[in-house]
Amino acid sequence: MNATEFCERYAVERKGTNSLKWDALDVRFGDPDLIAAWVADMEFKAPEAVLDALQQRVAHGVFGYSFVPDSFYDSFIDWEKQHHGYEVKKEWMRFSTGVVTALYWFVNAFTKPDESVLILTPVYYPFHNAVKDTGRKLVTCELVNENGNYRIDFEAFEKSIVDNDVKLFIQCSPHNPVGRVWTEEELRKILSICQKHNVLVISDEIHQDLVMEGHTHIPSAIIYGGEFADQLITVTAPSKTFNLAGLLTSFIIIENEQLRTQFDAYVKTVNQTEVNILGLAAAEAAYRHGQEWLDGLKAVIRHNYEHVKQHLHEKAPEIIISPLEGTYLVWLDLRNVIDAEKTKEFIQDRCRIAVDFGEWFSAEAKGFIRLNMATEPRFVELAVKNILANLEK
Repeated sequence: MNATEFCERYAVERKGTNSLKWDALDVRFGDPDLIAAWVADMEFKAPEAVLDALQQRVAHGVFGYSFVPDSFYDSFIDWEKQHHGYEVKKEWMRFSTGVVTALYWFVNAFTKPDESVLILTPVYYPFHNAVKDTGRKLVTCELVNENGNYRIDFEAFEKSIVDNDVKLFIQCSPHNPVGRVWTEEELRKILSICQKHNVLVISDEIHQDLVMEGHTHIPSAIIYGGEFADQLITVTAPSKTFNLAGLLTSFIIIENEQLRTQFDAYVKTVNQTEVNILGLAAAEAAYRHGQEWLDGLKAVIRHNYEHVKQHLHEKAPEIIISPLEGTYLVWLDLRNVIDAEKTKEFIQDRCRIAVDFGEWFSAEAKGFIRLNMATEPRFVELAVKNILANLEK
């Protein structure tokens, strides 16, 4: 299925449906008429198998307490093994209403107030919030930006750990917003440093299925035959892959029994909610039957990304576009064409686009923006057109 066919089959109007992305523009940006290119969700219906599974559950008419069936575990375990080479065991799995919720749980469960938690910036802003909101010390280590290509400064990373007595590192893999898919060697280095200094690693791998050709997502838990799995917790979800965020179903994988026990003890104090039966039904159907849909979605992402690259490189080559190795979020450096202090004025007020601004991800990233490629091409084309038109003024 190519990009055009996918859009014809799955694209829907989201305005007027209580969509955070579109209907909360007035609240979030002070303007209801912007092009919504910000939050990471899509204008596409879920796979038919997901809709069928939900319709069957709704037709039954009962929405009482439920538990996780073996069929769900089997679907997720099969997906992880087939797509990522990770052989997950049922007993390792736990559930949350979202990856961000899980991050807050991890910080509270495995660190104490005022202890240090490390993140690699620029990075998804709830990482920052999960540390600051819980009264921990936020330690940031900036990725090295070489003309839009990002890499980890391993010496600075280790120094941040030692100087701040870091207890927990929250990793983003693939990385949002810079689009990196970390190599096995990069992951081995960073996990080795954490192991050396007894730092627990939380690996957010929610974008694991959204990797472009020529790149491979490697779960951190299987690096070097699982050498680091005992000091690692993986969190992921079907929400980004299949546009299911509103069904509030995410997965936590903890191989180490002692960490599971500690996590379970903490979660009992803050969460007495049963699983979401609709979320599980949707996730199981997606993992069993969603491959064709996912292939079509990735065709749309590639199409939109190539449009951005082609037109900006041709008409505004000073804009630096970070290579999109993974995720569906393109990271643009506008500092060569506009004053970084006037990014909002240019992008939002003049170009009429709602974006995630760079300073949300790092204090060092003012003048950058993040654009969502998991949308209809017409929105991407209009956003690019507006940027180029306003640069000419």
